Amino acid sequence: MVDILPRHRTYIEDASSGHRSQAAVPREYAGPVIHPGGTTHRFAGALASAALLLAVSGCTAASWTATGNMIEARAGHTATLLPDGTVLAAGGYGGSSTLASAELYDPGRGSWTATGNMDGGRVGPTATLLPDGTVLVAGGYSSSDDHLASAELYDPGSGSWTATGNMDGVRDGHTATLLPDGRVLVAGGDIGSSMLASAELYDPSNRSWTATGNMDGVRDYHTATLLPNGRVLVAGGSSSAFALLTSAELYDPSSGSWTATGNMDAGRVYHTATLLLDGRVLVAGGVGSEGTLASTELYDPSSGSWTATEGMSEARSGHTATLLPDGRVLVVGSGELASTELYDPSSGTWTTTGDISEVRAGHAATLLPDGTVLVAGGSGDPSFTGVLASAELYDPGSGT
Repeated sequence: MVDILPRHRTYIEDASSGHRSQAAVPREYAGPVIHPGGTTHRFAGALASAALLLAVSGCTAASWTATGNMIEARAGHTATLLPDGTVLAAGGYGGSSTLASAELYDPGRGSWTATGNMDGGRVGPTATLLPDGTVLVAGGYSSSDDHLASAELYDPGSGSWTATGNMDGVRDGHTATLLPDGRVLVAGGDIGSSMLASAELYDPSNRSWTATGNMDGVRDYHTATLLPNGRVLVAGGSSSAFALLTSAELYDPSSGSWTATGNMDAGRVYHTATLLLDGRVLVAGGVGSEGTLASTELYDPSSGSWTATEGMSEARSGHTATLLPDGRVLVVGSGELASTELYDPSSGTWTTTGDISEVRAGHAATLLPDGTVLVAGGSGDPSFTGVLASAELYDPGSGT
């Protein structure tokens, strides 16, 4: 079988021996995981009679519905919810080249409009909404397959991009985390031939980058999660083509240093990490030593330990995970899967929910202010030759 992985290393697994070897195939990408900073609530009925009907019937079913197509098909792009409720999609792979274009989704109209282009095309960068409402896009790689050190700022007021200071070095497969003081922590990644342990901080006040403490070891395609105590949990990833990491570390912004914390049960890359409402972190899926994983684990910041929780119904890698307002987690995509599922932290169980209309990998998922989830772009083709412009909305329903 071929694992659909969101990067330039794809592995072919021999079903009889379980041996996995590298194969030279086109690059594949993963959409960003969106961790909403707060909760929103939505009212399901516009009329009093409709609200009464909902109260009597108990609930409305979860569902997927199509919404307007993006202007350009793209995969491996970023998606950022802006303060005005629109969603900025930027960059990515367009099927034959990397994209510099960007566009805005308006939930009220269900349509996309073009906005200013970035200075150059980039695939797999990070995008971070800053406290002033601008968006920092950093790193990734270009159409010539060059890894990038450059960073740009998008201003929603003018719809334009401006260059900001370059990172100390090029990065792809890194993470970017907004800290409580407004700075952005960028950690790890790779330069193509090797992985990085270095980390640096972007300061919006002077638009500059400064080095901070190195991680204990190199890693790329890991996850990074801001914890309620202000520290950043980095987990998993890879340290070489075949070395998958179980280790996790904590970054302390006050000291600029990293400390080891408990190891995960399984080495993972291309997994997701979601901060739950109770402060724990749910890590799901990814690729392990035996192939694509369905297993999930929970990190408890109070004890610094991991515990297994019920696995997903399908093995997934390069998927997206979105925290819903009611505290459940919606998982979408991975390779050739149309199925989606929900994790309920109160019971520690997964349940399937409606299928998406098109198979997607390398898509982006964004929680909108009304509690629905926008899923856009990606590819339904394992070779990534067929990139999607379509988008759809998940409505969690009214609950019980």
